[in-house]
Amino acid sequence: MDRRQLTLYVALSLVAVVGIIGWHRVQRNRELSRQARQKTEGLVTVSTAEAQPRAFRNAIPFTGSLLAVNRAELKAEVPGRITRVTVFEGDRVARGTILSAQDEEDLQLAVQAAEAQLAQAQAQAQQAQRDNDRMQMLLEKRSVTRQAAQQAETFHHASMAAVRAAESNLGLAKSRLHKAQIRAPFEGQVAQRMVQPGEMLNPGQPAFVVVDNRRLEILADLPAEAGARVQVGMTAAFKLSGVGGDTIQGRVTQVAPSLLADGRTLRVRIEVPNADGRLRSGFFAEGEILAQDTVQRTGLPAHVLTLQGREADVFVVENGLARRRRITVGAEQEGWRPVEGLAPGTRVVAQGRDQVVDGSRLRLMDEKGN
Repeated sequence: MDRRQLTLYVALSLVAVVGIIGWHRVQRNRELSRQARQKTEGLVTVSTAEAQPRAFRNAIPFTGSLLAVNRAELKAEVPGRITRVTVFEGDRVARGTILSAQDEEDLQLAVQAAEAQLAQAQAQAQQAQRDNDRMQMLLEKRSVTRQAAQQAETFHHASMAAVRAAESNLGLAKSRLHKAQIRAPFEGQVAQRMVQPGEMLNPGQPAFVVVDNRRLEILADLPAEAGARVQVGMTAAFKLSGVGGDTIQGRVTQVAPSLLADGRTLRVRIEVPNADGRLRSGFFAEGEILAQDTVQRTGLPAHVLTLQGREADVFVVENGLARRRRITVGAEQEGWRPVEGLAPGTRVVAQGRDQVVDGSRLRLMDEKGN
């Protein structure tokens, strides 16, 4: 074997050795990766929040319906067939807007006839006034008899009475037309429309409901012992049943001076700001009135809770596993909510809870998110 062949043989041997070593390293890395996957398989990476004792303002629970301060059920005042309806449910209306009219054409003709009658009576009265004035002058000159002058004066008085009667008839005709026109009593929104063109309406029959949702309130009935702790100006925090979104805040504006007829209930009025019109009357509200005194309670950050009424399901971390637990939750105060059903120091899943089920194995992120 010459020198060139020996060099080639050595080079090929080295390549083979390097290849074998590389293959073994790849296989070892694959095995290590497989072992690592086995160790971490099924783990869900989450962050946690700790239940902590905090000072919360005492809370008085309440329920009630969200109502418009200005709400009117409009009813027919006179009998008649509806000839015109100008609005639909949901329409905004200004004060005085005509919502519907009954027998409108006939009533308008009656107004026009009364106006013509009044104009004729006024013209006759003016002529009678002139005739009376002239007869009185002639009487002073002894150019007419007293009887003729008295007749002119009597006719003048009769013509003035006819004017007053015509004015009364016109006022009555206009009143009938006005009563046959159902109008919005204030600026607001048509919440209900209960009539259709062509229908016959009877006096007292409901036709529309108009509300002004810019001013809302809750009438909350509290037990007497709890109501005694409520004062005007206190904050109320609540959520609306069936409506998602953040907790809404209101303010106690009135505490009834006496109990209701049952002798056990005190009514409280809570004002709810709604300048943007986002809220609607009729929703059921459930929340708490926050008193001035405080008490130590276990709390959780509000952002880690998804509420279901006054309850929430959380995942408690126990020995590396997620355990579902239902807890009772109070009103949010400064970003925290008081909870019942958790001991201080308990850690619950925060970020990543949408991927967790009861019994999930957890990998907990550190404070840096690693």
